[in-house]
Formats: sequence, structure tokens, C-alpha cells
Amino acid sequence: MERRANAALAALSVATFTFVTVEVMPIGLLTLIADDLGRTRAEVGLLLTGYAAVVVLLSVPMAALTRKMPRRLLLGATLGVSAAATAVSALAQNYATLLGARLVVGLTQALFWSIVASTATAMFPPSQRGRTVARMSIGASLAPVLGVPLGTWLGQQLGWRAAFWVMAVVGAATCAAVVALLPAALPSGATAARAVAPDRRRYLLLLLVTAVGITGAMAAQTYVTPFLLDVTHFAASSLGPLLLVSGAGGVVGTLVVARFLDRHPWPALAVPLALLCAMAVVLFTAGTVQVLAVIALAVTGAAYAAFAAGVQSRVLQVAPGTTDMASAGSSAAFNIGISAGSFIGGVIIEDVNVRTVALAAAVLIAVALAALLTDPLLPHPPLPDPLLPDPLLPDPPLPAAGPQAAAPEPPKAAAYPEKSGHPNV
Repeated sequence: MERRANAALAALSVATFTFVTVEVMPIGLLTLIADDLGRTRAEVGLLLTGYAAVVVLLSVPMAALTRKMPRRLLLGATLGVSAAATAVSALAQNYATLLGARLVVGLTQALFWSIVASTATAMFPPSQRGRTVARMSIGASLAPVLGVPLGTWLGQQLGWRAAFWVMAVVGAATCAAVVALLPAALPSGATAARAVAPDRRRYLLLLLVTAVGITGAMAAQTYVTPFLLDVTHFAASSLGPLLLVSGAGGVVGTLVVARFLDRHPWPALAVPLALLCAMAVVLFTAGTVQVLAVIALAVTGAAYAAFAAGVQSRVLQVAPGTTDMASAGSSAAFNIGISAGSFIGGVIIEDVNVRTVALAAAVLIAVALAALLTDPLLPHPPLPDPLLPDPLLPDPPLPAAGPQAAAPEPPKAAAYPEKSGHPNV
């Protein structure tokens, strides 16, 4: 059972790799898509904005509509539709078709990120939730290491459509693996549906911090290729290796933050945000220095991946209702940030210059960090009464009615010794 759970977790990790790669691959292919379809860089950047808008609008409704469906069927369907829509993206001969296909992939992602974390953690003990989320997130952090650089390289060598074809094949294979490996009935489904320490105030604060922080981070990341070309003056052939540096940092960040998610959840969010802000300042003030720009890319990749894993883990700790619905809310907040960030970056790059995008990113991330600093000051909610029924679990069966109903049993004598070793006795 444990071996299958680990294999299923690995398949879900590959699924996160697939979704993140397909979502952000236009960043590395931005100039190629713009030239091929005769569109501006800002218009191609809207492929990310529209994608994120679908996730924002539909994450919570999709999670609510599908809350009773089997997770294996649901995840298999989302991956299958995503793979098909990615193939349509590769076939697109105009901007409208490409945008439409991207919106369909965004629809599947709206559901995927709402259920994948709770599905993964349901296969393992509650005490390992943070570590399980981090293991699952390795796939997402590998996307910038492998997916985006390889997609960028394929785009440069064979055209941007080749990159989408490869991801369509990877998505189809991942769909088959998830359906084959994920248990039909999750062993800890009821437990995984509840947060460890439900806290509405901290959850809402987390949504705010996520939306604002990701807005800043994505304002810079969406247009990182024009920044590296126009400000740092790297050659176009260097873009793949540079994105590889950022992605490698993401893997390191995920592995490091895994050690702190369960025991130190607040620093696991605050430290990555502080690093993101600092690196945005470095890019704005010293982005013309290639060595410093490469260091900033690596640290930014590590901090971004660590922050994303921290948000997912924190949701499972403080969700005020079911973790699926709370994850849908955090996914919506995350994609509000992606959509707003790419939009703000596009406005700045058109009206001012690409270097100023880094300054705007630093300001927004600093605002998010300031909001997060209020978390320790919030009061903790009272612990739930263990005698009250759990609203997330099914009601117990009613006793039989009528003359044949069993009479209540008399109380039994205690079956344990007078002095117990249990800490609560």
C-alpha cells in the first residue's frame, strides 16, 4: 500500500510538472509566438492573463460542483482534457484559436489545483502533510528546470509548436499513470478534508498575501525574457540556460522548505517573500550586471517555488471549511496574482520600459510581506469542542425505531488500570 501511495504521489508530482510547464511555457516562447502570429509581446503575454482569469473565476465553482466525484476519475479527466487542449494549441494557426485552447487548459487547471493537494495528503498520515505537499511540489519546481528551458530550446530549434506537441504527449502519459496508480478509495479522505487548525482570519490573510505577492512576482517573471535581452543584454541563445538556472533554484527551494512546512509554517512563507522582494530590487538596480542578474534569477526561482509550496501547505493547516474549497480559493488568489502581474507588467513594458517592471514587482512583494507580518498578531480561534459533531463527516446512523429497538446497554466498568500512562488521564 505504501509503495503504491508513493508511486501515485510521484505521478501527481509529474502532473504538477505538466500543468506548470504548459501554463508558463509562453514566457520562454513569448517572442517566437509574437513573431509567428504577428502579435505584440504584450498581446502574447495576455495568453497568461486569460489563462489565469479562467482559473480565478472557476476554481471555487468547479470544486463545489465536483466535490462528491471520485478523485481518480476527476484527476484523470482534467489531465486528459488538458492534454487534448494543448495539442489544439500546437495546431493553432491564429491567435484566437491559441487563446481559446489556452482557456480550456485553464479550465482544467482550475479544478486540478483545487483537489490535488488534498488528494495527495489523503494517502499519508496527517503529521506528514507539509512534507507530502513539498514532495508533490517537486514536479512544479522542476517545470522551470526542465519544462520551460527545453520548451524554449525546442521553440528556437523547431518552432514554438513543437514544444506544445511534446507537452501534449507528456500530459497524455501522465493521465494514464494517475488513473492507473491512484487508489480508488483514499485511506484518509475524511481526515484530509479538514484543516489541522482551522482559522478563518489567517486563511483570508493568506489569500491576500498570495494574490499581492504573486502579482509582484509574476509581473517580473512574465517578461523576464525581454528583460534579459534588452536590459542585461544576453544573447537569445542564452535564454534556455538562464531559465534552467532559475528552475534549478526552484528545486533547491522546494527541498529546503520541506523541512520547515509542518513545524514552522509562517517563516516558510515570510522568508521566501523577503527573498523575492530583495531580488526584484537587485534586478532593478543592477540588472545590467550579468553575474548579479544570474544570481538574482537563481534566488528568485528558489524563493518562488518555496513560497508556492508554503501556500499550499498553509491552506491545509488553516482552511476554515473543507480543504478542497480552501485550496480552490488559494488557487484563485494565486491566479489573480498571475493575471494581474502579467497585465501590470504588460502595461509598464508598453508605456515605460521593461526595467521598471522589476521596481513595480519589488513594491508589490513588499506590500505582501508587510501584510504577512501581521499574522503572528492575530488571535487564535478557540479549539473545537470534541463533543460536537464534525460538519465535514457524515452523520451517524439513527437508532432503530419501534418496539424491537435495542435497549441501551448499562454502563460498563472501566477496562483500564487505575493509573494510566496516557498523557490526558
